[in-house]
Amino acid sequence: MHTLPWVILVSVLLLHIWIVKCEKKPIVNTSLGKLEGFTLTSRLGRPIYSFTGIRYAKAPVNELRFQPPVPVDKWNEVYDATQPGPVCPQRNNPNSSEDCLMLNVYTNKLPTNGDRPNRPVMVFFHPGGFYGYTGAVYVFGPQYLLDEDIVLVTANYRLGSLGFLSTGTKEAPGNNGFKDQVVVLKWISDHIQAFGGDPNMVTISGYSAGATSTNLHLISPMSRGLFHRAIIMSASVLGQAITPTNQFDLAQKQARLVNCTDDTPVNIINCLKTKTAQEIADTLPGFRELGGDPVIIWRAVIEPDFGQERFLTEHPITSVLHGRFAKVPVMIGITEIEFGFVANNVIRRQEFLDRISNDYKRALPIIFSYERDTKRSNDVSTGLKRFYFGDGNLENTTATKEGIEHLYADGIEGFRVNRATKLISAKNIENTYYYCFTYRGRYSYYYLPDTNDTETVGPVHHDDLIYLFYISNRFPYFNSNDPEWQTVNKMVKMWTNFVKSGNPTPGQSDELLDNVRWVPYSQKLSNYLEIGNNLVMKEKLFEERYQEWEKLFPLDEYA
Repeated sequence: MHTLPWVILVSVLLLHIWIVKCEKKPIVNTSLGKLEGFTLTSRLGRPIYSFTGIRYAKAPVNELRFQPPVPVDKWNEVYDATQPGPVCPQRNNPNSSEDCLMLNVYTNKLPTNGDRPNRPVMVFFHPGGFYGYTGAVYVFGPQYLLDEDIVLVTANYRLGSLGFLSTGTKEAPGNNGFKDQVVVLKWISDHIQAFGGDPNMVTISGYSAGATSTNLHLISPMSRGLFHRAIIMSASVLGQAITPTNQFDLAQKQARLVNCTDDTPVNIINCLKTKTAQEIADTLPGFRELGGDPVIIWRAVIEPDFGQERFLTEHPITSVLHGRFAKVPVMIGITEIEFGFVANNVIRRQEFLDRISNDYKRALPIIFSYERDTKRSNDVSTGLKRFYFGDGNLENTTATKEGIEHLYADGIEGFRVNRATKLISAKNIENTYYYCFTYRGRYSYYYLPDTNDTETVGPVHHDDLIYLFYISNRFPYFNSNDPEWQTVNKMVKMWTNFVKSGNPTPGQSDELLDNVRWVPYSQKLSNYLEIGNNLVMKEKLFEERYQEWEKLFPLDEYA
């Protein structure tokens, strides 16, 4: 979820100035106007007709700041879709702009007079904790996925206070970043045929914050009918985290951080509108309470009804328990380590160990986003500490390190994904496919300390994305002589099989996929696919650990 080191982007933005552009640039004609793109090349040498930086909504500036997105108007000139659009405002990024509501489309076959392809569409909402990242090609390149006959769409959406400010009043009901994504889905419904895509076969997908978004689109009345499958990677909204009706406290904090008054919603918003977007984005560290925690700051809110179209009308767990969500095929899972990598840093700092030993009733609710300063909160914190560490003080031992790894892996992503799998599959009339990614490659978003970025701890948060997208600002391009090649083949095949058919292993047998049949999740078996060096069906993923969280966070209050 953490923001990428943006110093890398200056070089990436000029990434060979896209030396793979072809001489004759592709043109598409939409009902909004014509667009001129460029051509990339896939791993297997297929042309990828690429259209980037396409504005899908008006710039959310001036009076449109903190307002729902407004769809873009038609244009007359040929739209230059050959450059990545700016990233949405985020900390320490000089390439950001509020005029960032742009998307990217990649396809390997465009319509011609005699041929009208109608290919399934995969939409990807990027990670970044709702305060970082971008959908741009230098972060999420199509070169792996577009070996297959799909259309890929990636998109930006507003971040931080600019995207999720919520006062609980009509001035800022909240959820604007999610409403941006809804406009993306509507844009696809209206225009994707011009790129050879099928608007009636759309798979929404996302990672981390993008997975939370995808989970919410399953539930939101605003998103209904705009997609037909969903891929939820390493996050969900169905765990222990609070879903409030507003985050006025964050609005007040944001106001104070830029020297605005914090008394009323109207005064806060009026003052924030006088600040630059970068001033607001640069205040991110001011929202931290314990080192880098909490990881999750802004979140979806249950919108009070002020006559606006509401993205979320009730608690997501209540919606799913009562079957009030889109019944579509779902693929959902985690990486083996997730945020457990932090154990390698925590174990080396005695003050961190002391915090979990002695100040856990204050620290754990902040870190893992559950209610604070109540008897129930204290009981939960005591239960977690006892389960993962016993009753003594934490010391620098192997057992303590393992406890920290499991606590962070379960508490930030694992439990909420596991619960989402159970709850969605229980009410879904379509199949739910559950996975755990365990493949340990040479590259990672986290390397062991003191190894000079050479030794990985295992598959951590984001690491499975390395094998679905060409992430050119961090990792090399994998070729056929690289050991990662086969993992890319497997991941791309399963993900695009799902996009095409709603089943990641639709054939009777496939040697590429180790002749495995990915059996849909069942409550009885609690089965999942382990994606490692080989693909293997297993049961009861981290069962004892997740059962503890289920016990501490019962579902009774949502029934």
